[in-house]
Amino acid sequence: MRSVIGVLTMMCCAFWMTGAQATVQVHIDLTHQSMSVTSNSGSYNWPVSTARSGYVTPNGTFAPYSLQRMHYSKKYHMSPMPYSIFFAGGYAIHGTYSVAQLGRPASHGCIRLSPGHAQQLYQMVQAEGASISISGAPPRSTMFAKAHHRAHAAHYAARSRYQGGETGLAYAPARFVPSTVQSWQADPYARW
Repeated sequence: MRSVIGVLTMMCCAFWMTGAQATVQVHIDLTHQSMSVTSNSGSYNWPVSTARSGYVTPNGTFAPYSLQRMHYSKKYHMSPMPYSIFFAGGYAIHGTYSVAQLGRPASHGCIRLSPGHAQQLYQMVQAEGASISISGAPPRSTMFAKAHHRAHAAHYAARSRYQGGETGLAYAPARFVPSTVQSWQADPYARW
């Protein structure tokens, strides 16, 4: 009798462990602004938008605690958040209608997906449960990139002046280049 109970217990544990492993594995890579999903229905890679400069998307491992078919953010002017999967405080994975921004930081901290991918993920998590992991660091901000490019432009403009007064344009010496072109070379991101 004890051996039968032992075998049944082991079978129940094996069944329970199989069910526990059947969760959707969601990994968000902040560096590449992408999400990889592994579930019983397959594996997927999707572009996402995470926190823009001045905001944070938390790193770590989380479990969803609330699923809402349609949520409206009270904090951000009743913005629609279709297929919301809340995983930490007010942070959620949800659909966005700003699909042109996917693949780069654009949110207040949530993880944004296209509405179709958000719906697909929502249905998988609803059926199987999920484990969500977030790692990496957001890409350098565009402000830093612009400052970096300005520094390079200023360096090359100064170097060109030092080498006989010619600008970086190979086809004309400085005396034939209009002043707006010289100004643009010194600071290509300024508004003219």
